[in-house]
Amino acid sequence: MIHAKLNLFLITHIISIVIIFESIFMFLATLVSFIYKEPIIPQFLITFTATFASGFLLNFVTKNQRKVEPNKHESVLIVCLSWFILGLVGTLPFLATGVIPEFVNAFFESISGFTTTGSSILSDIEAMPKSILFWRAETHWIGGMGIIVLVVAIMPFLKIHGVHLFYSESSNVASEKVSARIRDVARNMWLVYIGLTAAEIVFLKLGRMPLFDCICHSFATIATGGFSTQNDSIAGYSPYIQYVVMFFMLLSGINFVLHVFLLRKNFRMVKKNEELRLYMTIIISVGMLITVFLFLNHDLRFEQAFRDSFFQVISIITATGFATADYIQWPMQAILLIAILMLIGASSGSTGGGVKVIRHVILMKQIRYSFREIINPHRINVIHYNGQVLKLGNVSSIISFIAVYYLIVLIGTLILIAMGLDSATSFGAAATSMAGIGPGFGTVGPVSNFFHLPTGAKYLLTILMVVGRLEIYAVLIVFTRAFWRP
Repeated sequence: MIHAKLNLFLITHIISIVIIFESIFMFLATLVSFIYKEPIIPQFLITFTATFASGFLLNFVTKNQRKVEPNKHESVLIVCLSWFILGLVGTLPFLATGVIPEFVNAFFESISGFTTTGSSILSDIEAMPKSILFWRAETHWIGGMGIIVLVVAIMPFLKIHGVHLFYSESSNVASEKVSARIRDVARNMWLVYIGLTAAEIVFLKLGRMPLFDCICHSFATIATGGFSTQNDSIAGYSPYIQYVVMFFMLLSGINFVLHVFLLRKNFRMVKKNEELRLYMTIIISVGMLITVFLFLNHDLRFEQAFRDSFFQVISIITATGFATADYIQWPMQAILLIAILMLIGASSGSTGGGVKVIRHVILMKQIRYSFREIINPHRINVIHYNGQVLKLGNVSSIISFIAVYYLIVLIGTLILIAMGLDSATSFGAAATSMAGIGPGFGTVGPVSNFFHLPTGAKYLLTILMVVGRLEIYAVLIVFTRAFWRP
């Protein structure tokens, strides 16, 4: 039975807006095919026209819902459906052009793009048409900040506030107690997002990277996606370009609300942020440790050891997935640290994936709190974060999230092993899909791809990508009886 509070016409109306936005980005890829005079122009035109027409038709049929505000149930369902529909529609350029003829592979590539995972089934990327490479980069950029956040940002034109929509997709942003004017928050975040993208394009161009590559790599970097236009990712570019990409990956892994605070010259909010301090501490500490391991165990100059180490560390913790070295060939201590970084993740409110640093900050505080309770049970102990007292209910929900996250990774790993994959590949594929990183371990490492995986494994990993991107609960709650109960 459909939940009595679910307005299916409203849900369809907002999804139609998502489809229209996707068609606009698809049109940009069509323009790229015109610019480079590719033979697949007709196919791109057909996919754009079909996508825009279907979105426009659904929007017109449900136009009486334009001023209706979605409730919590509707918002959760809209967000979940939107991400899978984005992935389904995103397969059209791949299928229509014949670049990826099999649906499962096209769906995997599309979902991987929109969730900014960056795992790919393509082996010879440089042989792909420019328009397809641009479309792959666009899927990253659309998914990085979240298309629902984009919809909320333009909702003043629709006379909708979109509060529940915003938090359904970007729940971790709430930790900073940003302005109650959600539309302004969404708009400011998108302005920062666009600004960082433009800035990286300029800096990459100064390094003599071709403009097309500048745009594609900037889209992928700021979205922490990882799709490159080159078979060897960033490894073939100059050290200058690698440092530029490294720097912008680092910025993209920081809470975008902090970027907004910086623009407003609110340095106090940035300075007191505990998550930012731990995020930087982890990167510097792990980066230096791996630098030492590489310098002592590999025949590398210190600068290259430093660059390879910090590039991979930042790429993994931010879940970007770019690579300049094959970390599977590193010493075991370095590989172990890389595996830990996969599970830690970037900052809340960033485009990065993983469990998120903020949850580990609070987990460590809870462990310290528990010790204090044992040592002095009569003392009143509280947990502070950024100078504010946390409710025990919030702490419990965070610990539960971490437990569920690791449990899903474990279950995913076991299912992949049951499908015949080795343990390293299974764990690497499950962990990297949940965290939205891209490369994993075993046969899906940084110099490999996911083409060889069985069909069932690819579908499972696409589900993990969406579950990880929407931070688990937004997806799982849809499958509970309580959600659908009238």
